[in-house]
Amino acid sequence: MTATITAETETKDILDIAREKCLERGEGLNQDEILQVLQIEDERLQELLDLAHQVRIKHCGVDVSLEGIISLKTGGCPEDCSFCSQSGLFESPVRAVTLNIAELVEAAKQSEKMGASEFCIVAAVKGPTDALLEQVAEAVTAIQEEVDISISASLGILTREQAQRLAQMGVTRYNHNFETARSFFPNVVTTHTWEERKNTLEYVLAEGMETCCGGIIGLGETLEQRAEFAAQLAEIRPHEVPMNFLDPRPGTPFADRPLVPQGEALRAVAAFRLAMPSTQLRFAGGTELALGDDGTEQGLLGGANAIIGGNYLTTFGRPMEKDRDAVDRVMEGGAKPGLSLNITPVGQKQNSGHGALYDTLKSL
Repeated sequence: MTATITAETETKDILDIAREKCLERGEGLNQDEILQVLQIEDERLQELLDLAHQVRIKHCGVDVSLEGIISLKTGGCPEDCSFCSQSGLFESPVRAVTLNIAELVEAAKQSEKMGASEFCIVAAVKGPTDALLEQVAEAVTAIQEEVDISISASLGILTREQAQRLAQMGVTRYNHNFETARSFFPNVVTTHTWEERKNTLEYVLAEGMETCCGGIIGLGETLEQRAEFAAQLAEIRPHEVPMNFLDPRPGTPFADRPLVPQGEALRAVAAFRLAMPSTQLRFAGGTELALGDDGTEQGLLGGANAIIGGNYLTTFGRPMEKDRDAVDRVMEGGAKPGLSLNITPVGQKQNSGHGALYDTLKSL
């Protein structure tokens, strides 16, 4: 009898499984099931996206979050993350730049003006020094005095004491990405470990802050490792998962890696939603390259429910006004799954019109 049930389960359609587990019960798919989603046929991609959107609406609601992001310290990082132009170990054109407090406050004001509910302060460091934490504290105080916006931070690997200091100064959410699956991590970073990143997240949670943890699709991982990555994220239950798609940066070891095809990117969005039905899933770097100019709206109708608006840390995004307009359109009509998304099949790259991203870096 047990063997029969197991056989039936193995042959059950993956979208039927997802409807029952994710949509009806609010449970995430397991690693093997996530892999099946990532491998779904082109002909069923629209059906998958519709289901992921239904899961998002039911378990997260219709609201879409817009976030602004700015770098307090850009470039000169001592770590060797192979995708990152901020590493001081590579011949990247990104220069070390530090912003002053007035510039941070102005950036927060602009984010609020465009409708952002959250503002993230980022520094390209392995972990914060006392001097950097003091500067962050000064920035948080200055922003809170003039801007009505939640403040998050991303300052690298933390000790428990540093996490406590951030919580006390008013940081509500901490971003610290896994970047990729644990099994693939040594192929991307060698100067610190996956476990060190996980420890930081545990300290953040212990101090009462929310966690923001995601990574980058398209670093060279297999689909099996992509499924592993989603399952590992689901296990730590982050409040928010940023989804980046590789934007190969000049001078980095991954400069010649290919872009993620649009269909593959949309599968990943849906798969991550079905792995984490109630988590905030935020589009971040490389979205325009993987999904095309209209990719933000396509993804928001396929499982994502948050965006980093405007530019990223060292690359251009779309103008924040466009992201705001996209949010408005999805909010007005996006609760109705089944819209035609004009999806490019797997293996076909869509020209996003952002070719200048390959040749131009923005120094913040």
